[in-house]
Amino acid sequence: MLLRHVTAALALGALGVGCEPRVDEPDASRRGIESALARSATASAASSRPRPRCMKPTPATPERTVDGPSPDPRCPADPEKPAPLKTGKVAFAEAGGETVTIEVAANDHDRQRGLMYRRSMADDHGMIFTFDAPEEHRFWMHNTCIPLDLLFIDKDGTILGIEENAHTMDDSTYAIPCVSSYVLELNAGWTRKHGVKAGQRVTLDGV
Repeated sequence: MLLRHVTAALALGALGVGCEPRVDEPDASRRGIESALARSATASAASSRPRPRCMKPTPATPERTVDGPSPDPRCPADPEKPAPLKTGKVAFAEAGGETVTIEVAANDHDRQRGLMYRRSMADDHGMIFTFDAPEEHRFWMHNTCIPLDLLFIDKDGTILGIEENAHTMDDSTYAIPCVSSYVLELNAGWTRKHGVKAGQRVTLDGV
């Protein structure tokens, strides 16, 4: 049976009967490689797309208001005579070009102390806190006698969120759910008065 089929096939081949070009089926392993390469290219393209920046948008109205006189009458006496801090400037080009003079809190002691015990601060002044690494920074107003706005700023100068009107002598936590490199404290109401919002970029000088 097998021999007869072979003989017939040879005869047909000699006569040129049934001769069609051969079409090879794609190799399965090649298909697998091409599929893997396509998936890899898709994943690479997806990973190269910029991720949305973490930000807490500034609301139309403040989440809280100043709740008492400034300075707070409960303000304690300063137990220290701290040395003057290095100063710098923060420029708000996207908010009318306002510029404030800032004290720079760059070590643990100065960051922990912050603006505690201050009974006043000039309207165009503030304090900036610098950190060794970006984190979700949390602040309180322990022994802080003047209400403040807290601006959380990324390493490129973008304002990621603002905690407005932080209450005096308050041990509550003030934070935004984003990693930041700097926190800038200004007098309460300053940011809204000058149109400063999350998403704007500031220029830091001397920080």
